[in-house]
Amino acid sequence: MTQSATLHIALVGFGAIGQALARQLGNDSRLVLTQVVVPPSPSDALQSAAAQLAPQARVLAALDLNPGQRPDLVVECAGHSAVDAHLVPALQAGIPCVMASVGALHDPALLHRLESAASQGNTRVQLVSGAIGAIDALTAARLGGLDEVTYVGRKPPMSWTGTPAEKVCALAKLSSPKVIFRGSARQAAQDFPKNANVAATVSLAGLGLDRTQVELIADPGVTRNVHTVLARGAFGRMELTLENLPLADNPKTSALTVYSLERAVRNAADRIVF
Repeated sequence: MTQSATLHIALVGFGAIGQALARQLGNDSRLVLTQVVVPPSPSDALQSAAAQLAPQARVLAALDLNPGQRPDLVVECAGHSAVDAHLVPALQAGIPCVMASVGALHDPALLHRLESAASQGNTRVQLVSGAIGAIDALTAARLGGLDEVTYVGRKPPMSWTGTPAEKVCALAKLSSPKVIFRGSARQAAQDFPKNANVAATVSLAGLGLDRTQVELIADPGVTRNVHTVLARGAFGRMELTLENLPLADNPKTSALTVYSLERAVRNAADRIVF
């Protein structure tokens, strides 16, 4: 690909996804992490990880948007609350953003704030496809008319730890697949914020959060995160299944999420992109 000048990047969030992304970007001299935004009083372990993986970056509690310090691109991988706190002011300042926590957009007020901020700053926020594929086909199919879109997420039982699934069944004792949620994508994103970004992404690309149906399953028979999208409309019928390996440091997240973010960042530095 034809390459451009150095891109200064601010990374909002430096947990398992942020650290994995920093590793992936570390071999590209065009891409420099200049800011790492973390909660106040970060742990020694996080400080150490930032020093190792992003040695040129300042570790901050909020983005530095001042002239001469502001980044060229802001990448969010910190969770729903970070979207309002950090992406809105960045967009207002005219800085393009890449957003992983698509599930946060189940809140229509937040969606409106992002749109308004991007309009004010004459820039845009890119929603990455994360752990799912064929989003380009789904958005194209939407133009012709979609009749039905369903997303099914199937993960090992313990990947649902810390979610409402614990009230549905004893995850550690499951011996067969158990449906832990069935409903709209909006409700899935609201109830499972750390697990249902894919559902929100599929819905926003297709029929919307209220018309997209979601089924989440705890399955002791799988060792990977399995995502299936079924769509039907004027274009015909589509069925896509991905079996993703989980991120080593966070089983709730597919490793493909990191590569999706990496692709978005590299695309921002390239002149010809897919």
